Amino acid sequence: MRPIYLDNNATTRADPAVVAAMLPYFSEQFGNASSAHAFGSEVAGAVKQARKSLQALLGSAFDHEIVFTSGGTESDNAAILSALDNQDRRDEIVTTAVEHPAILSLVEYLAASRGIKAHFVGVDSRGRLDIEAYRRALGPRTAIASVMWANNETGALFPVERLAVMAHEAGALFHTDAVQAVGKVPLDLKATAIDMLSLSGHKLHGPKGIGALYLRKGTKFNPLIRGGPQERRRRGGTENVPAIVGLGKAAELALTQMQDEQAGVRALRDRLEYGILKLGNCSVLGDADNRLPNTSNIAFEHLEGEAILHHLNRAGIAASLGSACASGSMEPSHVLRAMNVPMAALRGAIRFSLSRDNTIDDVVCVLNLLPEIIARLRASSPSWQERAHITANPSRSTELTS
Repeated sequence: MRPIYLDNNATTRADPAVVAAMLPYFSEQFGNASSAHAFGSEVAGAVKQARKSLQALLGSAFDHEIVFTSGGTESDNAAILSALDNQDRRDEIVTTAVEHPAILSLVEYLAASRGIKAHFVGVDSRGRLDIEAYRRALGPRTAIASVMWANNETGALFPVERLAVMAHEAGALFHTDAVQAVGKVPLDLKATAIDMLSLSGHKLHGPKGIGALYLRKGTKFNPLIRGGPQERRRRGGTENVPAIVGLGKAAELALTQMQDEQAGVRALRDRLEYGILKLGNCSVLGDADNRLPNTSNIAFEHLEGEAILHHLNRAGIAASLGSACASGSMEPSHVLRAMNVPMAALRGAIRFSLSRDNTIDDVVCVLNLLPEIIARLRASSPSWQERAHITANPSRSTELTS
């Protein structure tokens, strides 16, 4: 059986067309894009074309609004730090309790080291943002609001276009970490009030180590990495040309294939969910009606997600923990805790994230293997056995709760 990869929110396979586009820039066209000779000008033209391809995917008004970076984390850091530097007498950040660590770690560091006041807006049980709490958190001292476009664990989509307008009404900048959204949902940034947006190449079948920051024309910006004149002096350092070309090709493919591709991926995901839910005592976490078309986070009650993943991995199936444990601890995911997922399901969440590389055969194979895995784990789970005993003996439940 060929391996089945269902962890595409962690990273995607680089498309063969992306790899083919990159290869010449390691050897034949190896010049420095900043050089004045022919070797450099040929490469500079490829960088410019990649920038235009990404502009088209994002729907931005100008290609120079695209700043190439090393990835989503750098873009997130650059956006937030620049906003704080350029907003006089504004020393507060508004974000959410379910952001990626690239945002949360930075915000917590700034609060501890620079005295920045941070507001972490909560979500409901379906992972939907508390809009009124967000509105109340904005104020005259808010420098920037940063809200992800799509949650990496549940796929929940946030109304960032509306949130950007609300931030501007408070005089603040608005940034969105769109790492999971770019290439999966249509974007038209020129029709929004979004000031800055982060993305990462390896989430849309591009290479790792490359990303971009969308920076709306006219937005004041202080570079995170200073050096030469690259990227209009907004990000110093010699351009990673092969990766930039690869990201441009990935953007081109995403723009032309997105509608049909995501409809197919959604159908596969729904087939997978339908089959898994037949096992009973499991549920889809997040906003099932408003989420990424490729993402399914399913909680298996009274089971340990790590055990499920172990058996899936042994069968050649790659998925991930919905309740990803923090390094060195067994703390469940901050996203699921913010959603107040019941304790019985909190540690049994598995995220399946699909891509255009997946097929119906992958789904059928998982659905054939998973029932046996779940049955075996339930048979050895004390928590499951206790639940089964209580279900069979209702009077026992009364005794335990009295």
